[in-house]
Amino acid sequence: MLILTIRTDKPEAEVGLYEDQTKIAYEVWYAHRELSMTLHQKITEVLQAHGKTLQDLQGIVGFAGPGSFTGLRIGLTVANTLAYSFTIPVVATQHENWIADGITRLQAGDADRLALPEYGAPVHITQQKK
Repeated sequence: MLILTIRTDKPEAEVGLYEDQTKIAYEVWYAHRELSMTLHQKITEVLQAHGKTLQDLQGIVGFAGPGSFTGLRIGLTVANTLAYSFTIPVVATQHENWIADGITRLQAGDADRLALPEYGAPVHITQQKK
């Protein structure tokens, strides 16, 4: 099972490619405010470096948090969109062993309808100005 992993909860973003539990590739880069512009590029680079395409993916694991509000939204939106577009399962996991836990869930046939973020605290939304 070819699995893409995405972690975007901090300034350093991470993208991995796994064949079952075996790591094929893992890229970490300082994305910070350029995450939305670099995430797709890094996913494409990791896949191409190993002769794979998005169509080869069989599952996606996204880091659910806690972490940066915007970072988590971007990463999990990409994970959900790719999963929906290619009709493959997606899971969102947390904690230190997030990759292994997510891969185990995918291999067991467990998937989330949507990979949702866990921010670690209630989101504070200000009142709209009139």
